[in-house]
Amino acid sequence: MSIKSVFLNAVTSIKSSPPGEAARHARRAAQKAAQRTGFWNYLKYFSFSQTVFFAVIVFLFLPLFVLVLYSFNASKGMAWTGFSLVWYEQLFFRSRDLWRAFWNSIFIALTSATSATIIGTLGAIGVNWYRFKLRSYVQTISFLPMILPEIIIGVSLSVFFAGIKLQLGLATILIAHISFNLPFVFLMVMARLDEFDFSIIEAARDLGASEIQTLIKVTLPVCMPGIVSGFLTAVTISLEDFVITYFVTGPGASTLPIYIYSSIRFGVSPVINALSVVMILGTVLLTFLLRNFLKYFAAK
Repeated sequence: MSIKSVFLNAVTSIKSSPPGEAARHARRAAQKAAQRTGFWNYLKYFSFSQTVFFAVIVFLFLPLFVLVLYSFNASKGMAWTGFSLVWYEQLFFRSRDLWRAFWNSIFIALTSATSATIIGTLGAIGVNWYRFKLRSYVQTISFLPMILPEIIIGVSLSVFFAGIKLQLGLATILIAHISFNLPFVFLMVMARLDEFDFSIIEAARDLGASEIQTLIKVTLPVCMPGIVSGFLTAVTISLEDFVITYFVTGPGASTLPIYIYSSIRFGVSPVINALSVVMILGTVLLTFLLRNFLKYFAAK
């Protein structure tokens, strides 16, 4: 049935039906006619905001698709010369320096994130629990590393380590990463504590719980979403940091961003593409396992 016949039927039904029934039949006929046309059907299911959303998704993930594709290219150039696994073979069997830098990054990220999470959590709880004269100043100063440019933080840390005669290496990188991870953990735990009902603490104290017991059994479980978010944020920031690490690194203490920067000065190696694909797959797998674990933990 064409749109013209649908319109004629709608007009006929309007003449032979009561006023309310005529309007309802006319709306139904117009809706059916619009559904039968591809253009109007597209406009119905894809609004402007949805179109922009899909365009942004394509813009973000298209480079990853290109990276994955060229990790299987047989040549180093951008011209496709054939499918090959030579770069994965070189990655797993001939890239000791790369893997050393990778494990250095993993060690520094996990260690600095754990240390920053412990210190930041205790600091946020202390600032919320206790009232002291410098409380507002502590809150303001704790946010400075988030506001200052990374190059200023890197230069200041480098000058500080030189002033105390501390040799640059993994230790200085670890200290630097703890220092700029702290504000993120502090902020997320503070945001969680702002929604905290302190009457629960009063009830725990009335029931005979000590301050340590209240901290372990009441406060920390309530703050756990903020603590986990702060830890994961700290791990992510530490893994991808380059600017600050560049100023505080020393001989034999290369991290993965520093190694990649040193490599691309002589041309982008497809081995880096292969490593990126492995890291993407590992991140997806870890996210899937963590998601299932959290759902299982919440069900318990």
